[in-house]
Amino acid sequence: MSATAKPATLGGNLVTSVVGSHAHPSWLVVGVAAAGRGELGPVDIREMQDDAVDTALRDQEDAGVDVVSDGEMRRAGFFTAEFYRHLTGLRPLAPERRVGAPGHDQQHRFEVLEPITAPEGLGVVDEFRYARTRTERPLKVTIPGPFTLAGRLAAGGVYRDRVAATEAFIPILAAEIGALVADGATFIQIDEPSPAIHPDAPADFAGLFNAVIEGVPAEVRLAAHLCFGNYVGRPLAKRTYGPVLDQLRGFQVAELVLEFANRELAELDLLEALTDRFDVAVGIVDVKNSYVETAADVAARIERVLEHVPAERLSLVPDCGFSQTARGVARAKLHALVAGRDLVRGAGPG
Repeated sequence: MSATAKPATLGGNLVTSVVGSHAHPSWLVVGVAAAGRGELGPVDIREMQDDAVDTALRDQEDAGVDVVSDGEMRRAGFFTAEFYRHLTGLRPLAPERRVGAPGHDQQHRFEVLEPITAPEGLGVVDEFRYARTRTERPLKVTIPGPFTLAGRLAAGGVYRDRVAATEAFIPILAAEIGALVADGATFIQIDEPSPAIHPDAPADFAGLFNAVIEGVPAEVRLAAHLCFGNYVGRPLAKRTYGPVLDQLRGFQVAELVLEFANRELAELDLLEALTDRFDVAVGIVDVKNSYVETAADVAARIERVLEHVPAERLSLVPDCGFSQTARGVARAKLHALVAGRDLVRGAGPG
């Protein structure tokens, strides 16, 4: 397990970061739609995406966030053709439901025609190369895990079930992470569903995850974001870590990224069973609520977390990514995150 120090120590305590995605500015939404209609060329799209990354980094830096990401701005949505367009052997399928309230069953799916490959990788290395030239702050790279990516593939045929498809993604992701490390990435977060979302899946979630990161050098900081789901702000299952605590302890990473703000800080006591071997990045602002926390709100939550987690083991993050949050709300929540941390550290609200 990588046990590297936090990328920004600030005395070792209460580093602020993000989970990954940033809110899309309105012009990016318009541009992505235009690109989908074939109205933009490759150079236009690259320029738009570069500008979007710059915007995400500026919003984070303006708020004072310590460890930043590129906002995943080249990914129009977490489950998009951005990853799957790099794969061979797939055919797009129509969503299972097209009208009515937005939900997970309206996302795209793929039929598998032959064993999948990614001859030129998944594109994350190029994302990292650009972002590291645009900020001087510690940069976290985020990448979906194998069970996540397998979720959009129709079962049966080439891969009998989701676990078999997950296994097919392991060498693809291992190669991508190896390339990131070779290119200089020092902090990589892999995003997977919380095992609580799939209680009946015949899967060794930690084992599948660990196979992806086998051989990553110890000096590279690894994190596992175990998500309850956030498409259109909706979770996917019961939001509890208690029944899967033993599984969480099996992930071979330095840090677990877990959500608590939208659950009214339920189960904080369970963190005591994790911090003997993990740092924890605790969700302290709620991305699924348009209420903007005050600095005092955030500070009060941090104080409660500190009753269960040593400060040197704790990082502070939103519950999840901001891709489903209005940009103005996301920016305000980032400012509140940092201001609340500063109140706890005695640095004042600014």
